[in-house]
Amino acid sequence: MKLVTVSLGSNIYPTRHIRYCLDALADTFGSLQISRVFESEPVGFTDSRNFYNLVVAFHSDWPPGELQAWSKQLEIKHGRLPDTAKFSPRALDIDLLTVGCLCGTIDDVTLPRSEITHNAFVLQPLAELLPTERHPLCGTSYASLWETFELGSQRLWAVDFSWRGRWISQSDELPRLAAARR
Repeated sequence: MKLVTVSLGSNIYPTRHIRYCLDALADTFGSLQISRVFESEPVGFTDSRNFYNLVVAFHSDWPPGELQAWSKQLEIKHGRLPDTAKFSPRALDIDLLTVGCLCGTIDDVTLPRSEITHNAFVLQPLAELLPTERHPLCGTSYASLWETFELGSQRLWAVDFSWRGRWISQSDELPRLAAARR
């Protein structure tokens, strides 16, 4: 079984849709590792609604194409049609980030996903969740990538979020890795 990481995002009733997605992931793949949930300003969107973002890790022996197809079906179930404009509001966005250390295009899925090193809303939760894991292409730990990441205008902050009766994140938590960057 390979360690799989996915990025989840929503800016339409995000609490409801992310909880539903976590339920579906747990029901399908079992035990989940879940990052804190972050609110972030939209990147590349003209719609001003903020997103909730997080990263989830789990183990699976499914090939990348099956993982991608499952994710897209869940997005469709939440109203995201395949022909929806790229930078439009969405109830649920699931991006397959990594599948073990696979690199390249496998089953029409490019791994690892480039957003890992380009977007704070992907890299910060990934670095907090799996700080010592290494990016499959460059071999650098996610914590090290986050420490040297140029935030630019990207802003994100932890939000209160619970799932299945336990707190995933709280807004009053001190950022775990951001403190080391100051």
